[in-house]
Amino acid sequence: MLYVITSKKLCADNFLTRIENIARSRPDRLIYREKELSPAEYRTYAYDCRAICRLYDVPFSINSNIELARELCVDLHVPVQMLIDEPSLAREFRVLGASVHSAQEAKKAEELGADYVIAGHIFPTECKKGVLPRGLAFLKEVCDRVSIPVLAVGGISKERINDAYSAGADGICVMSRFMQCDMDALEGELFSFKKTK
Repeated sequence: MLYVITSKKLCADNFLTRIENIARSRPDRLIYREKELSPAEYRTYAYDCRAICRLYDVPFSINSNIELARELCVDLHVPVQMLIDEPSLAREFRVLGASVHSAQEAKKAEELGADYVIAGHIFPTECKKGVLPRGLAFLKEVCDRVSIPVLAVGGISKERINDAYSAGADGICVMSRFMQCDMDALEGELFSFKKTK
């Protein structure tokens, strides 16, 4: 599985053109995660990204913004603490994912009804500069602890994909690479990152 996480901040060219090119290549999910937009921009781009994903039949999730996910009638992805605080979310949303940073958190997310977890960060990444990665042993521990799908995030490169799968991951999440690579190379990049377990 390949999930793509958005970041308009990292995108030097037209954000929506890039999102459409990503969606055209059919990742398994697009997670809308924008932290530096005004409320109006955030909402507008969310609607635009949902429309693009619907056009190409790509599952679409909003990260953390529960109210907007409700408004758009889309899936939701949250930090595990948000799910702990509001366990009813798992009953409300068709697909609910949770970000976790320990095997215990992953197990808790599963118990509370999460459909998948994203575990990280696994490798060094510019997005978490100065923060030590948790590594493949951590990823394996998470995968061994739960029966729901586990996706690895953080510093995932083509050279590291097989390591993530060997540790038991069901998929990978990529943000920076797909937000920053040359637009002409985007389709090939996505293809090279895709792998079905």
